[in-house]
Amino acid sequence: MKIALAQLNYHVGNFEANTSKIIRAVKEAEAAGAELVVFSELCVCGYPARDFLNYPHFITQCENAVNAIAAASGSTAVLIGAPVRNPVLDGKDLFNAALLLQHGKVQKVFHKTLLPTYDVFDEYRYFEPNNTFEILELNGKKIAVTICEDIWNVGNENPLYKLSPMDMLMQHQPEIIVNLSASPFSHIQHRERLKVLQANVERYKIPLVYVNQVGAQTELIFDGGSMVMNEAGKVLCRLPFFEEKTEIIDMTCETQNAIHAMQENLSTPISHLASIYNALVLGIRDYFSKLGFKKAILGLSGGIDSALVLCLAVDALGKENVMSILLPSEFSSQHSIDDSLALLKNLHSPYEIVSIKNAYNAFEETMQPYFLDLPFNVAEENIQSRSRAVILMAFGNKFGYILLNTTNKSEAAVGYGTLYGDMCGGISVLGDVYKTQVYELANYINRNGEIIPQNIITKAPSAELRPNQKDSDSLPEYDVLDKILHAYIEQHKGVDEIVQEGFDEALVKRVLKMVNMNEWKRFQAPPVLRISPKSFGIGRRMPIEGKYLG
Repeated sequence: MKIALAQLNYHVGNFEANTSKIIRAVKEAEAAGAELVVFSELCVCGYPARDFLNYPHFITQCENAVNAIAAASGSTAVLIGAPVRNPVLDGKDLFNAALLLQHGKVQKVFHKTLLPTYDVFDEYRYFEPNNTFEILELNGKKIAVTICEDIWNVGNENPLYKLSPMDMLMQHQPEIIVNLSASPFSHIQHRERLKVLQANVERYKIPLVYVNQVGAQTELIFDGGSMVMNEAGKVLCRLPFFEEKTEIIDMTCETQNAIHAMQENLSTPISHLASIYNALVLGIRDYFSKLGFKKAILGLSGGIDSALVLCLAVDALGKENVMSILLPSEFSSQHSIDDSLALLKNLHSPYEIVSIKNAYNAFEETMQPYFLDLPFNVAEENIQSRSRAVILMAFGNKFGYILLNTTNKSEAAVGYGTLYGDMCGGISVLGDVYKTQVYELANYINRNGEIIPQNIITKAPSAELRPNQKDSDSLPEYDVLDKILHAYIEQHKGVDEIVQEGFDEALVKRVLKMVNMNEWKRFQAPPVLRISPKSFGIGRRMPIEGKYLG
C-alpha cells in the first residue's frame, strides 16, 4: 500500500487556508498514486482550538470544510482530523474524530478514545471518549485508525487510563496502525515519542504510520517528525522536524536501494540544541505570521538574553524586520553598549540608541516630594526598567512593532524582573529557557564563527540598575539555581528530596519560596514559547496565593 504522510502547518480557525492546504496535498498524493493520504489530528480547524469548540458556528464551519475536502477527494482515500457532533444527548457535545473521505464524500468516522487532560492538554473539557472499536478496510488492507493519545497506553500500562484502544482494535486483526497526531514539542519529546511508537510495534507486530502536525500555536510548538516504522521497529521514513513536508512511502516495497536511501536520511542524529533553537525560531515566526504581524522590537541591553533573542528573531523574521533599541542609563557600562553594537554589526540589523537619563530624572523629580531622602532601592531600579518599557512600547505603537520579551526561565521563576518593565512583551521567547541553557544556545549560535561577541557570553550577568550590580548579588549562581528550579518545576520535587541531592536546605527553601511568591508576576507575563516538559503558562496551573514548598 502506498501511503502519503501530510505533515502540515495549520492555523486555528482559518478554515479557508487549512482547507486549501489539505486539498492541495490530497491532489499531490493522488497524482503520485497514493492509495491513502494521512493528515494530523484536528487539522481541519487547527489544534488546539480550545474554547472555539464551544461555538456552534465554529463546528458548522468545520463541517463545511470537511464537505469541501470530501468533494475534492477521488480514488485516493483521505484521513483528516476534525471535531464531529455527538448525536447522543448524554455526554459531551463533540468527538475528536478521524474522518475517511473518498469518492466525494465522508465514508467512515473514527472517534478518539483517550482524551489527555494533563499539562497543556484539556481534551475532556470538550470531547466525549470513544467506546466502539472498528477498523478501516481499504484496498484489501485492515487498518487500525488511532488519534494521538490512543497509542500512548500500550498494553494498558499507562496508569492514566483504564483502556488500551490498540488492544481492543487488535481483536479485528489489523495489518497497519495509522495515527493522526498533534504532539507538542519539548526537548525530550522526540525520544519519548519514539519509545511509544516502538513499544506499539513491539507489542502488536505490525507497521505503524505516524503523522504529526508542524507549526506553532502561540506557546505550543509542534515539531512534526512524522514517520513510518515497520513491524520490526525499524524507522523506514521520517519527515523533517519543524518543516512542512508531504512524503509517500510504499509499505510493501523495501528494496535495498530504498532502505539505503531512507537510512541515509535518518543517519544524522537530532541535535538537542538545534531542536530547541529551531523550535524557538518557528515559535516566533508563526506567532507573527498567524497574527498578521510583520516587525519585532526589543531592548538590547548588552546582556546574553537579549542578544540571544535578537539572533532568534533575525532568523525568524529577517534582519530588516527586527528593530533593536539600546536604552543606556547612568549605570550602563560602556562595554554593554559596545558589545551590543558589535552584535548588531554582525547581524546587519537596524537599531537606535535612546538614553533613558532624562525620563529617569523626570520620574525622580516627580517622586522626590514623596520619596524625600529615603535611600535608593528597588523603586528607583524599577523606574529605570519601566522607563525602558514605555519607550519600547512607544516605538511599537508608532511604527507597528511587537515587543519581544527577553526574560529567561530562571529569572521568571524567582521573580527577578520588573512587572510592567522588562517583563513586558507580546511573546516571551526565553521564558522556558533556563539561564544555563541560554549560554548553551549562545555557544551553539557561535559554532561556526562569532556572531554573539564573546564578551557578552563571558561577562558576569547584570541588570545594570545600580552601580556594579551583578545577578549573583540577589541570586545563587545560575548553575546551582537552575538545578534546584528544574527539580522543583519539572520534576515536582519538594524541599526534602532536593536537599537529598546535595543542596543546602536553607538555599532550597529560599529558592522555592521565591518561585511560589512570584506566581502573581508570571500570571501577568506574556505567553511563553514552550520547549520543556513543564513550562510556565497553560501547562502549570498554580494558586497565586498558595503557601506550600513540597
